[in-house]
Amino acid sequence: MKMPTLCFVYDRRRRATKSHPSTVEIRITYECKQKYLSTGVRVLPKEWKHSMVSNRVDAQQLNQTLQTLLANVTKIINEMMKEGYVNINEISSRLKSLEKDQQTFIEFCEERAEVRKYGRSKDSKERYDRFMKFFRSWGKIRYFRDITDKNILLMDEYLAHKDGKAMKNYSKWQNYHRFLNSFIIDAVAAGYVKRNPYRWINIEKDKEPGSLHKYLTLDELHAIQTVKLPTESLEQVRDVFVFQTYTCLAYKDLADFDLSKGKKCKDGRIIYSSKRGKTGEEFTFLVLKPAMAVLNKYGGKLPVLSNVNYNKYLKVVAQAAGIDKPITTHWARHTGATILLNEGVDMETVAKILGHSSTRITRSTYAKLLDTTVADKMLEIEEKLDV
Repeated sequence: MKMPTLCFVYDRRRRATKSHPSTVEIRITYECKQKYLSTGVRVLPKEWKHSMVSNRVDAQQLNQTLQTLLANVTKIINEMMKEGYVNINEISSRLKSLEKDQQTFIEFCEERAEVRKYGRSKDSKERYDRFMKFFRSWGKIRYFRDITDKNILLMDEYLAHKDGKAMKNYSKWQNYHRFLNSFIIDAVAAGYVKRNPYRWINIEKDKEPGSLHKYLTLDELHAIQTVKLPTESLEQVRDVFVFQTYTCLAYKDLADFDLSKGKKCKDGRIIYSSKRGKTGEEFTFLVLKPAMAVLNKYGGKLPVLSNVNYNKYLKVVAQAAGIDKPITTHWARHTGATILLNEGVDMETVAKILGHSSTRITRSTYAKLLDTTVADKMLEIEEKLDV
């Protein structure tokens, strides 16, 4: 079988001028047929001599690009000859696949992580960094061709027993799968892969049925408030959690809380209004006495830690209070909303406190009616009916 011939061709359509550059192409000749591939390199006539770029500061880099491309085309032709046929019209598509394989998926993820971290909070950046550290060390998905249903499931199984500990479904999704899923979505959009396995496999995103909801009961909250803690740092974490519970603030808005922005009522109480950092929706709440007590204790300035450290120390506080629940900063918001709803505050008011755009979000996400509340409501009906 005869080998196709390759050469560089400059300004094939004769459009270059002294001030207008033209493209360098690779011409492939085989069995009296020709195929031209653009190299993406554009230079002026005076910059192209003896099939090489010259008289440019970046000439060496451009020539390296041309030689790499020529080597890749040669590799593809050699593969075709081993397969027993040569189709010069397929070279372009094979070249694209080869170029994709030359950048690993891990490298692609690292690039996308830097883009996604731009403008994010310190905690969000740290989450991306922790995922990439894990993803590199695990190493089962390195290339675009490794993005398969089987490998996603292998990662899920690995995470289930990572470091000898049983990881909850919620933690696996929030700290690992959701990052990988976002990178695969980017890869699909860029044309590097055709299919996202997450659309076809079932990865649990929340806790198993019957597991604990993300809120504390009034008794558990009281235990948090009254437990004696061994260090001042843990006491500060507890106090911030209590404040967050009685204000229903998300962590971002907690970190941005500024008492001076509050407005005093006639009775001296403070009403606080702002916009959520996450959605831009407005929220309003009255600073209740337990929350005000925390502010007074710290001179109006909350000792807020980073989200990562806050969550880490909250688990220590919970353990000290005898609470066997994996509480995080968001549990305060859930707990506060649950208390308000179970104490009879209407859904519209709770939605305004939380900064939700509709009561539907409040109802579906935070409305956890306790069994005792349901029983009390039914008893009220029973009395009215005089059964």
